[in-house]
Amino acid sequence: MITLDGILILVDYFKYFSLIKMEILNTHPIKKSDLGFHGNLFGGKLLSWIDASAAGYAMQLCDTPRMVTVSIDQCNFERPAKESQLLKIYGCPLKVGNSSMTLYMEARAHNVYTGKQDLILKTNITFVQIDEGGNAIPLGEKAKNRISNLLKKELDNIENVSYIRV
Repeated sequence: MITLDGILILVDYFKYFSLIKMEILNTHPIKKSDLGFHGNLFGGKLLSWIDASAAGYAMQLCDTPRMVTVSIDQCNFERPAKESQLLKIYGCPLKVGNSSMTLYMEARAHNVYTGKQDLILKTNITFVQIDEGGNAIPLGEKAKNRISNLLKKELDNIENVSYIRV
């Protein structure tokens, strides 16, 4: 689902993310202290990293530090991440509203020897802009336009390569 200028466009967007240039937001080396009981990256640590990265990106896109997480959609843990891998966090805007914005986020394990990346987690995270009292307030027009333009650009890219099967 993409919202542009008040128009709701339904798209099976997840199958097109391989065609969209996502921003790399953060890189974390996975250390022994990041592991859970089974020797895999602890899920809570990963959620913390991905939320912090997404919050920073939302602040950057909206030109304000007053962006807070309101929801993290279903988190799909695709496979475990292991010690000594690099965890790379990517994101891109998915939707913009009056006082909120949603980012599509991915965490990928990067093998430093081969350069291969494996999807670890994907989710959507929604943020709202708040005032000093913690109440939701409208996003600035500059931010809404910036995000809408990014969405339109990516939608155009999808339409231009629609003949490619994913």
